[in-house]
Amino acid sequence: MSKLISGIMSYILPPSNDLFYSLFEEGTKSCKQAAELFNRIMQEGINEEHIALARQYKHASNKNIKKTLEVLDTSFITPIDREDIQTISSLLNKITKKITKACLNLKVYNLECYTDNLKHQAQTLIAATNELEQIFSNFKKPTISDMTARNLKMKEIETRGDEILYSATEALFSGKYDALNVIKLRDLHKDLESALDSCYSVSDAVVSVVLKLS
Repeated sequence: MSKLISGIMSYILPPSNDLFYSLFEEGTKSCKQAAELFNRIMQEGINEEHIALARQYKHASNKNIKKTLEVLDTSFITPIDREDIQTISSLLNKITKKITKACLNLKVYNLECYTDNLKHQAQTLIAATNELEQIFSNFKKPTISDMTARNLKMKEIETRGDEILYSATEALFSGKYDALNVIKLRDLHKDLESALDSCYSVSDAVVSVVLKLS
C-alpha cells in the first residue's frame, strides 16, 4: 500500500530538485582549491597570483551558496530537508572563506618564513578536502556503511589537526617568537583549525542525512 501511495504521489507532485547535489560538489571544489592554494603558498611563498586565486575561490564559493539559497527558495520539493541543505552549504562556504582569509592574511602579515606547524595544517586540510570530495561524489546514492566509514576517517583527520594546533600553541608561547608574530601566527592557526572543524561538521551532517533517509 505504501509503495502504491508513493507511486501515486510521484505523479501528482513535481520531482525534487537534484541540482543541490551538483551545487554541493561545486562548493566542495572551492574548498579543495582553497586548501591546495594554501599548501602551494607554504611551498612557494605568497605572490600576487596567489592573492588573485584566493579572491577568485572566495567569490566562487559565495556565488555558489547564493545560487543554492535561490534554488532552495524556488523548489517545491527537495531531495533532503531544507535545513540540511542550508547547513551543508553554509559549512562548505565557511571552509573556503576561512582558508582564503588565511591566504590573504599571509600577504598582510608579511611573515619572513612559514612554520612547520602551518605547513602541517595545510597538508591536513588537503586530506580533509580530498575526503569531502569523495563524500559528495557519492552523496546522491550513498550507503550508510560508506558514509560512516568516511566520517570516521574525517574524525581522524580532525583529531590530527587538533594535535597540530596544540603543538603550534605550545610553540607560540615558548618564547621563541616575538609578541607580534605570536598574534599573526595564532590568527592563522585559528582560521585553519576552524576550516578543519567545519570539514568534520559537514561530514557529520551528511551522515545524519543518510541515516534519516535510510
